[in-house]
Amino acid sequence: MLSVSAGVVAAGSVPADRGSVLAGSTVGSSSIDAGRLKSALDGVHRAGMPGVFAEVRHGGQVWRDASGVADVKTGRPVRPDMRHRVGSITKTFTAVAVMQEVEKGRIELDAPIGRYLPQMVPGQRGDRITVRMLLNHTSGFPEYLPYAFPSLQEFPSATAAKSLDDNRSRQFSPAELIKMGVEAPPAGEPGGPTGVYSNTNYLLLGELLEQVTGDTAEGYITRNVIERAGLRNTEFPTGMRVKGPHSRMYEGLFGVIDPPRDYSVYNMSWVGTGAALVSTVEDMNRFYRLLFSGKLVKPSSLAQMQRTNPVLGQDGYRMKDYGLGLLRVTIPDCGTFWGHDGTVWGAETMVLTSSDGKRQLSVAMNLVRWNKLDSSGKPQPHPIDDALSALYQRAMCG
Repeated sequence: MLSVSAGVVAAGSVPADRGSVLAGSTVGSSSIDAGRLKSALDGVHRAGMPGVFAEVRHGGQVWRDASGVADVKTGRPVRPDMRHRVGSITKTFTAVAVMQEVEKGRIELDAPIGRYLPQMVPGQRGDRITVRMLLNHTSGFPEYLPYAFPSLQEFPSATAAKSLDDNRSRQFSPAELIKMGVEAPPAGEPGGPTGVYSNTNYLLLGELLEQVTGDTAEGYITRNVIERAGLRNTEFPTGMRVKGPHSRMYEGLFGVIDPPRDYSVYNMSWVGTGAALVSTVEDMNRFYRLLFSGKLVKPSSLAQMQRTNPVLGQDGYRMKDYGLGLLRVTIPDCGTFWGHDGTVWGAETMVLTSSDGKRQLSVAMNLVRWNKLDSSGKPQPHPIDDALSALYQRAMCG
């Protein structure tokens, strides 16, 4: 997930499992209540979100709907089948690809990254930082974003968004971005008790995949994760535009960009294997459902992915309970769920899945960083926050 704090920005396919889509019908509270879900989704739109769309699954039942607009100028409605930039949910795909190579014996989780990428991570750090530390963000590598987008270092001044516009069509190389993160002041000691969320880690994992497979990271993930899962609308972008039906994507940058600006047309080389994927709410739920049913990695690998540690988020305030490319989320009086969140400029997505894969929520939004900041630089509460919490509660807890 890409956020901002004060001064820093942050092999074979599986058969389809489509389920039966509910369209306004109501069933028992132990499964899906379509009317209340629709009301909660509308609540997010009423609270200020231009457009929001979601899919909820319970066993074989599926509810999918949308609320609001895909374009604030034309009023074009948002649709639940739209493609969306899903941001750091990409990290789970990259982590699954790495774990597949661990299962083949080509990668060792606790081997130093310097063994595989000595030119990129030389010296003592290359010897101390392991593959596992990259996966769970305890490497100590800081975020490269403030260096790739230097105006963000002026946040929250009015010029902080200049780099977002300057970099719309810029083609970054992973090596260039990794160098920024590796050469920046460390964010912590390797293997420390609390990690710091950083995209530098997942670009290095992309390079690791290329080193051990001889394929591009995007190509490997496409063939061995996306196609294996039977995802029909998920891909790494090959141009600046999202292919197929999609919404415009509005960035507020915590009030710096007012009114929020559309960044749906963008060169996504700035995030690569960390956050570049395009997908749909249906594909996202399918991916996590197959992951937790043992279709993508072995149970032993999934168990490793679910070993969590505290990780400080990029906003500098919220602590994440993070595994190997997986986020653990606890909803009070309801239970513990797994998934990931993701944002890029203008787009946000959240996926939650019960441990047995039976109950799922995938929700996509076309406005990001809607909160204003207080005098200390901390994001202030916004009605959208409460509306989203109500949606999560309704979707996952019945």
